[in-house]
Amino acid sequence: MSGPREAIFPTRMALTNTKLRLKGAQTGHSLLAKKRDALTTRFRTILRKVDEAKRKMGKVMQLASFSLAEVTYATGDISYLVQEQAKNASFRVKAASENVSGVVLPTFEVDRTAGSDFNLTGLGRGGQQVLKAKEVYAKALETLVELASLQTAFMILDEVIRATNRRVNAIEHVVIPRLENTVKFIISELDEMDREEFYRLKKVQAKKKRDADAAEALKKKLAIEAGLEEPAPQATLIDEQEGPGDLLATKDADVIF
Repeated sequence: MSGPREAIFPTRMALTNTKLRLKGAQTGHSLLAKKRDALTTRFRTILRKVDEAKRKMGKVMQLASFSLAEVTYATGDISYLVQEQAKNASFRVKAASENVSGVVLPTFEVDRTAGSDFNLTGLGRGGQQVLKAKEVYAKALETLVELASLQTAFMILDEVIRATNRRVNAIEHVVIPRLENTVKFIISELDEMDREEFYRLKKVQAKKKRDADAAEALKKKLAIEAGLEEPAPQATLIDEQEGPGDLLATKDADVIF
């Protein structure tokens, strides 16, 4: 039997159990293949979104840098004013989860709280540039959180798809062929045992027939030998039970009439 197989004693029960294991392996391979396809589809979708988010991030950060340069040109350095007026966070990141074919993917969302921070910044000059820079950086922050969510899901899916591919390949190229070879080995051994049993039964029947023929021949031979040794019957012998009988019917040489 070519190919690797399991070390197992060939019996009917072992054949049934091995067939059940083979069926389970084939079902598991089918399910894992479907899971891999679903994850691969979602992976490609996220990859396209990551590419779009990175391009968008580059453009937004470019606009944010220009806006900051305009604020600096119009009002000068306002970093100390921003630090003094920043009391509470205007942006909060909320974490959620999404289930994709049994894989939990974290998702991040921006929760923007409306506040009155920076309302007086740039009141003397450059107020329009400050508001524009504020909105552009808010947009950049939202894009950054979206990119972080996509990138995290991308990395998790990449690892899961690799692990799933390894499992699918192991079942397809190692487990299933080994179980199939084991089933073929058990079937061949059982067939060989059946042929040996059939040959043995034929030999037993032939021996019984020979013994029966020999016994019958010996019986006939003994019957023939017993028949030759028996004495021949006498026709002139008078049965004693019939009485004296008719005296005239017999002749005696000494009697003259």
